[in-house]
Amino acid sequence: MNNLKQRRKVELRMGFFADEEMNYVFSAETVKKLCKKSIIIDDIQESNLVLNMRQKGVDMKIGLDIASLAYKKLVDQIVLISGDSDFVPAAKLARIEGMDFIVDSLGMKINDNLTEHIDGLRTYYKVNINSDSDDEE
Repeated sequence: MNNLKQRRKVELRMGFFADEEMNYVFSAETVKKLCKKSIIIDDIQESNLVLNMRQKGVDMKIGLDIASLAYKKLVDQIVLISGDSDFVPAAKLARIEGMDFIVDSLGMKINDNLTEHIDGLRTYYKVNINSDSDDEE
């Protein structure tokens, strides 16, 4: 990550995990089995649980950065690596201020609401998921 932070024209925003919001929840499959009564609570094992944690603070930091860049006319284009529709207001603002707003969702599908407010959807990082190798293309 330090290497990424030192790259020219790259700004990395890191959030944090709030300890009080981390918990274990039943997996979706476990909930289905419990509802169908094919298992009971006594049958629950560690493998039936999923760690639930959400990163906090990142969206707000990125949104403020986008607003600042847009209002100060410091850049012509932003490439946001995310597919989170929480960025719709920031994307809208950037476009109103004349910036090109590109999203790279790393190949994941993005919400139609976000698609409506961006200038392009591109993937700069390609992974060959059929390959046994860890090499990048």
